[in-house]
Amino acid sequence: MENFLQQLKALSSAEDFLQYFGVPFDQGVVNVSRLHILKRFFQYLRQEKSLPQTGELEMFTAYRGLLTKAYGDFVTSTPAQEKVFKVFQDTEGKQHVTLDSLRASMPQRAAA
Repeated sequence: MENFLQQLKALSSAEDFLQYFGVPFDQGVVNVSRLHILKRFFQYLRQEKSLPQTGELEMFTAYRGLLTKAYGDFVTSTPAQEKVFKVFQDTEGKQHVTLDSLRASMPQRAAA
């Protein structure tokens, strides 16, 4: 089990995780949704109540299934639709900036 956990700690990118777990992926999907896929994967891990605590094969299989599920969410949907990050949850993926707030943020021009 320690070996499995050490190997997981060495992974840093979505591609690293997908390759390690042998999940086939489309690079185009990963290019658009890499952070969303990883965040969703970790959400699934936290939500899973019956993750194996021992046995590398059992842990690998459970983690692989959750990563496959997380990746699959973004094959058929978009980050804005999935709302993984708070910015999408709060504003439906749209930013609301008023013209007055933009004017107030600009430096004042000196009269010539």
